[in-house]
Amino acid sequence: MLQNNKLFTLTNLLIVFTIIGYIIQTNIANGSLWLGLNIYFFNNELHYQLISSMFTHGGIEHLLMNMFVLWQFGNMIEDYIGKIKFFVIYILGGVLTSVGTLAYMYYFNDWANVVGASGAISVLLGFFALRVPSMRKGMIMWVLFMSFAPLLIGLPIAWYSHLIGFVIGFIMGYIL
Repeated sequence: MLQNNKLFTLTNLLIVFTIIGYIIQTNIANGSLWLGLNIYFFNNELHYQLISSMFTHGGIEHLLMNMFVLWQFGNMIEDYIGKIKFFVIYILGGVLTSVGTLAYMYYFNDWANVVGASGAISVLLGFFALRVPSMRKGMIMWVLFMSFAPLLIGLPIAWYSHLIGFVIGFIMGYIL
């Protein structure tokens, strides 16, 4: 029996929407380019990429990994701060992370097609790390692990989005 109806959490709803986003992405021509965060943001003014990139992924493995991490930490953080604050932090923090990622790519002329929920997830981890000091070291280690471990095995990853998201989450912890 589910305690307090844990199946119907905002975290789980975000997971469902992200899976739907991935299905849409894979069923339209050049879906990753049109929905991911990339240079088209500037060339074609596709400003929806600031949010659509959070709901697209680089493959089923990428999707499953991010959704596992969101499920693992999201439900805990949602219980801790409440649904409304959780939603604001996830969506607003994810958009701010997209802006920071674009700024990084523009400044360093290091263009990629950035997709995935991990920037928004990193915002949640940064927020939680600030608010719960006993969890801070663990959250920092988790973000560093998910940012750099894939690089060690040769996977292309926007590690900077994770770090930008974590810092944004930390700042949001002060503001909210």
